[in-house]
Amino acid sequence: MENKPIDVTRLGAIRCEIAPEPRTTQEGDQRRDREGNPLWITGLSVRQPEGRRVDTIDVTTVGQPQGLTEGAEVKVTNLWARDWALEGRTGTTYRADAITPVSGSGGGSALAAAAAGPRGKSAGDS
Repeated sequence: MENKPIDVTRLGAIRCEIAPEPRTTQEGDQRRDREGNPLWITGLSVRQPEGRRVDTIDVTTVGQPQGLTEGAEVKVTNLWARDWALEGRTGTTYRADAITPVSGSGGGSALAAAAAGPRGKSAGDS
């Protein structure tokens, strides 16, 4: 399966829905990339510009995104999608180089990553 770049300029508003949390294995250990860097997962909502449709995606980053608050608009740098299939299941994982807050964007309350439960146990992503 190959990585597919996503043109974020065509997506419309992107907001943080779930603050960054460690991406974990089924055993509860934090996942790491090939170089050993810790992976984090952030839930984002994407409102398509031509309608009322909103999609929610989980985006993995190397390192913890800083300064994100739930409900606030964010900027996503170098977003990629990768389709996967494993043991009869299929899905898409998303990765980005960075997720940063858009200055001046209002949002809801911030969640502490340490207080949040583990997420991101989908198969097919390292």
